[in-house]
Amino acid sequence: MKKILIIISGLGLIVLIIGVYFLFFQRSAEQNKEANIDFKFMANLILKSPAFNNNEPIPSKYTCDSQNINPPLQIENIPLGTKSLVLIMDDPDATGGVTWDHWLIWNLNPDLRIIEENQVPAGAIQGTTSFGEIKYGGPCPPRGSKPHRYMFKLYALDSILNLPAGASKADIEKAINIEKAINSRVLGRTVLIGLYSRR
Repeated sequence: MKKILIIISGLGLIVLIIGVYFLFFQRSAEQNKEANIDFKFMANLILKSPAFNNNEPIPSKYTCDSQNINPPLQIENIPLGTKSLVLIMDDPDATGGVTWDHWLIWNLNPDLRIIEENQVPAGAIQGTTSFGEIKYGGPCPPRGSKPHRYMFKLYALDSILNLPAGASKADIEKAINIEKAINSRVLGRTVLIGLYSRR
């Protein structure tokens, strides 16, 4: 009788362990499924412009050679949970090997789908560019140089940035932990590249 009780107790323990294992496995599978959905949204974040295609020339209208106004931009597939957007435009091909900042703008509304030409969306805040100005500064590479790449980098964040107008790109990158996988505020990112050269 004692042996039977021991066997029954052992079987009960095995059943309990199996139950806990399957419960954990099911929850993990559900979490992985959710993570895959989020990753899909991150991978699909899109920034484009009706004024130029990716890796193609930026019209002179949006440069220092003409009206020097920001081009129109379109945003698609913003990740779930996004609280704000950040847009950084810079030139990694600038003279002297130092990246030149052309436009810094953050706390863009996550419902935003279009940034109109020559417009700062309501509620957004701008930072100080390498021109020393708190506004858009168009492409203006040295004459005769090869085409420079202008990177329009869009970030979807899980929060609103508490930064004052006129903050630098370094301030923004520090605030969103842009280079860190852990504790990063970035839910998604993408880039639109435009080219420009001057004769």
